[in-house]
Amino acid sequence: MSNSSTDDSGPLLGPADIRELAGALGVRPTKQRGQNFVIDANTVRRIVRTAEVRPDDVVVEIGPGLGSLTLGLLEAADRVIAIEIDEVLAAALPSTVAARLPGRADRFALVHSDAMHVTELPGPEPTALVANLPYNVAVPVLLHMLATFPSIDRTLVMVQSEVADRLAARPGNKVYGVPSVKANWYAEVKRAGAIGRNVFWPAPNVDSGLVSLVRRDKRVETSATRAEVFGVVDAAFAQRRKTLRAALAGWAGSAAAAEAALVAAGISPQARGEALTVEEFARIAEMREAGK
Repeated sequence: MSNSSTDDSGPLLGPADIRELAGALGVRPTKQRGQNFVIDANTVRRIVRTAEVRPDDVVVEIGPGLGSLTLGLLEAADRVIAIEIDEVLAAALPSTVAARLPGRADRFALVHSDAMHVTELPGPEPTALVANLPYNVAVPVLLHMLATFPSIDRTLVMVQSEVADRLAARPGNKVYGVPSVKANWYAEVKRAGAIGRNVFWPAPNVDSGLVSLVRRDKRVETSATRAEVFGVVDAAFAQRRKTLRAALAGWAGSAAAAEAALVAAGISPQARGEALTVEEFARIAEMREAGK
């Protein structure tokens, strides 16, 4: 076992550094914002390695906290843009970067904002997203970033293990649902490892998982818009125990109209949402008019 706070963390933050920084700032991680700070330098290195961060990457990070992952990313990437909602943490991060990686400080930019409201970023377009996402907003933030910044080619996020399973689930899996389909609209999604509880402060009462999302080379081929496809997905899973004929009745205007759209799309009206791929949901969206 290595004691990352003293012997092998280099410019990265170890447990003692994190507690010292937090103490100086009067910061207590809050449940409300889903804050759990990574205190293990080896875990940070593993995340950066798994994310395959390259020297020419412009990495966007969400919820950098005290800067554990930020420093690891800054060592490996061309530049890092961190989005932090917390005023105290946002104010402190640039000086942490300047103190620990002075030669890279000009490669770092901070955006003090709620990631859900960010629609533009300073500097060159981001090529990668790497983040320890706050548990309570992980999925909406991830989907917002993928939708807003099409230049993000590779993503690696650390989320609650259960959320990681949902994002990476395939059709037919019992946890396959709205997050799985919507993430798959943008990217090839897979689990990329597990993270133990003891690398965080405070230790969460759930395990964490890494999810890799590599943007699709070719977008889903459909004449329907993303909003139209996502509308079908939301309707199908709002009552996931029902057949699609019943679940999509409100969306199509009636059960008969839903059935007509499904038949036109080549999908059994008796099927359920958890059996369908994103391409099949797109076909249903295209056939909405057929049901009218």
